Amino acid sequence: MELFNRVLSFYKIPSPAGKPETDKERFKRVRIISFLTATLGYGVYYVCRLSMNVIRKPMVEEGFLSETQIGIIGSCLFFTYAIGKLCNGFIADRSNVKRLMVTGLLVSALVNLILGFTDSFFLFALFWGINGFFQSMGAASGVVSLSRWFDSSNRGTYYGFWSASHNIGEAITFITIAIIATQFGWRYALIGAGVIGIAYFMVIQIGMKDTPQKYGYLLEQKRLNNEKGNTDFNKAQKAVLRNPAIWVLALGSAFMYISRYAVNSWGVFYLETMKGYSTLDASFIISISSVCGIVGTIASGLISDKLFKGSRNVPALVFGLLNVVALCLFLLVPGVHFVIDVIAMVLFGLGIGVLICFLGGLMAVDLAPKNAAGAALGVVGVASYIGAGVQDIMSGWLIEGHKHFVNGSEVYDFTYINYFWIGAALMSVILTLLVWNAKANNN
Repeated sequence: MELFNRVLSFYKIPSPAGKPETDKERFKRVRIISFLTATLGYGVYYVCRLSMNVIRKPMVEEGFLSETQIGIIGSCLFFTYAIGKLCNGFIADRSNVKRLMVTGLLVSALVNLILGFTDSFFLFALFWGINGFFQSMGAASGVVSLSRWFDSSNRGTYYGFWSASHNIGEAITFITIAIIATQFGWRYALIGAGVIGIAYFMVIQIGMKDTPQKYGYLLEQKRLNNEKGNTDFNKAQKAVLRNPAIWVLALGSAFMYISRYAVNSWGVFYLETMKGYSTLDASFIISISSVCGIVGTIASGLISDKLFKGSRNVPALVFGLLNVVALCLFLLVPGVHFVIDVIAMVLFGLGIGVLICFLGGLMAVDLAPKNAAGAALGVVGVASYIGAGVQDIMSGWLIEGHKHFVNGSEVYDFTYINYFWIGAALMSVILTLLVWNAKANNN
């Protein structure tokens, strides 16, 4: 019990400073440094999450793991991440988010280091599942930190930049980890991801701050919930669970995440096996989607407000169809066409960048009561990562199940994978159309 109390005390929100700080310029400097540190920190989280996606082909070629086993391992992360995202969201509201963020990153980095020396499929699945739960601490910590340091007048702008952090992490992963894997082998790629995570763990210790009140800063924020809203909190959450439109959006997001993580998880493998690219070249092509995703994510609010007059449905439809077109270019054009593959990843990155913001949460929040936005995000988040986990299992099974040996060489048939990935993107568009006329519930 004493140990438990010490852990609770360690993660407790720090007490406010006894003396208020009035230097506004210093406050702005501290805030922006903390914001940038946390944003890049969540990007580094992705390095420790996606490291295995770059090295799938070398692991199969070495005979260490089969495609089905790799899919199972990948799904372990997604399923535990889905659970952790819901749990750690509630925990972060009551925690020292700086300490919560460094804890998740440190454990995730150590998992990568350990797996660099592991030869057991069971241990890979176990530790990658552990990685998923601690990975879920990153987003929760970052979003709560945003809410503490920025008021409603500028939080949306910074949230758009924050949302691009995962694209930054993906780009770093598909470039740096690919270089390490090419030069030194897949085990050193995992070790390299772990070293990067530990190095940035130290940076967060210095640059990120928990609450402005700890340093004497008092944010003047309007209350988001009035007294009635607080009283009816449970009622509002139940309304979310009973709203069929939110569940349809959650299912649509799950199908969108199937297409998103199909490319993130298996895109490098696909380019290596079906089109003959090297690991480095394949990773470079996939990294283009991450860079373009930054543009799509940051611009999503402007696209919605300026081009479509506040409508989320129209851009969700447009960029959903763009996602389908991108996958068709990527999967259905035979042979090596570097320019076409790059164009496909540009379109895919822009489409997914917008869809993550709208279909991945914002549209559900628009339909939920104002004091139950967290519940709406939780429903969509759990469904999304269950979809991502199912994708990894199905993709691994379909890839291995349609592998043949011709003259001693492995030959893959991606026909059914094409149906699965493109079909998921189409289902996401269809489900989004079903809630076109759904109305917001502001009770």
